[in-house]
Amino acid sequence: TGGHDMNTKSQKRSEKLTIIAQEFYKFKEEYKNKIEATKDIVIKNKQRMLDYFQVSENEWNNWKWQMAHRIHTSSLLKEFFSIDDCEIENINKVSQQYRWGATPYYLSQIRFSPKQDPFYLQAIPSIEELSEWGTEDPMEERFTNPAGMITRRYPDRAIINVTNICPSYCRHCQRRRNIGTTDSMSPLTQIKESIDYIKSHPEIRDVLITGGDALTLSDDTLDNILACIREIPSVEIIRLGTRTLVTLPQRITQGLINILEKYAPIYINTQFNHPLELSEEACSACRALVSSGIVLGNQMVFLRGINDSLPIVQLLNQLLLANRVRPYYIFHPKEIIGTGHFYVPVSTGLKIMKGLRGYTSGLALPTYVYNSPKGWGKIPLSPEGIDASQDKENIYIETWEGRK
Repeated sequence: TGGHDMNTKSQKRSEKLTIIAQEFYKFKEEYKNKIEATKDIVIKNKQRMLDYFQVSENEWNNWKWQMAHRIHTSSLLKEFFSIDDCEIENINKVSQQYRWGATPYYLSQIRFSPKQDPFYLQAIPSIEELSEWGTEDPMEERFTNPAGMITRRYPDRAIINVTNICPSYCRHCQRRRNIGTTDSMSPLTQIKESIDYIKSHPEIRDVLITGGDALTLSDDTLDNILACIREIPSVEIIRLGTRTLVTLPQRITQGLINILEKYAPIYINTQFNHPLELSEEACSACRALVSSGIVLGNQMVFLRGINDSLPIVQLLNQLLLANRVRPYYIFHPKEIIGTGHFYVPVSTGLKIMKGLRGYTSGLALPTYVYNSPKGWGKIPLSPEGIDASQDKENIYIETWEGRK
């Protein structure tokens, strides 16, 4: 009888869990069907671009071609998408103040209307960018720059900003102040000064190479920088910050992989913000890197209207794991001028994090972090530590140094 009772309880528990799982399972299946129903749009977008530029499939798959043909004018954008005159006027207004541009590949992924599509929203200027909300440099990186292109906020690690170039200039970029009007790699003298600084500070064991996007550097340049850093005895870990997996997966060539393999351990942090960004090309690039021993982590940014909902975040993290990318961080959006329309309250982030726990595996639970102003470091935010049921005007939290 005891065994029968236990079996009955187990069955009831199983049935309850199945019911709990149904809501997300239904969302996931409907989402898959929606993607399948709209995949022809992506194929047609790509074909229009191939025809317009008069290029072959081989050229399309060349990352240098993609970089050289980034779409950065409203007139060119209108060649591929139905955009009304008001939207064109708004894009032109924002262009006078903020540079924009995106690879043909990334824009070919647009499936939905401008106000609903995650690719369009992240790549194409919005008139809301002209709001004066926020500041140019909320992290005050200029005050954490002891030498060259170094940014240093922690005792044992440092950043080298090697370029201002990106395949696509994200509209929520934290360093939009550095984009300027032209592409430029950081001066070699400044990069050398940065490497010399790391050599003279043996307490630095972890170096992050970023920008801009570190993988926009040529193979030879990247090889030289990695070689110089790996020669420093105190450096244990080299990390690369890149969004090319999302915006330019063609960059992940065998030649690049061969270079990265030489300087193991190499860790790459990327930024997938929406499940749609995990295209066939992007997933193939991720698998190629991981198969070569390179560890991939994802750093999502909460963005209003793009990923500020529980099912989207849950699906994104599960798809990342399926492609061997570890969900590492979810960043609370920084208060950067021109990005106010993406901002979400802390309460929204906490509710989503609370909704993930127990409903998906621990591997799919990144750390939700707030980057404290003035470069005082990341602060983990947890629904267990903060009441997420109230949208409070002020929440007091503490940095790793005890600053409140």
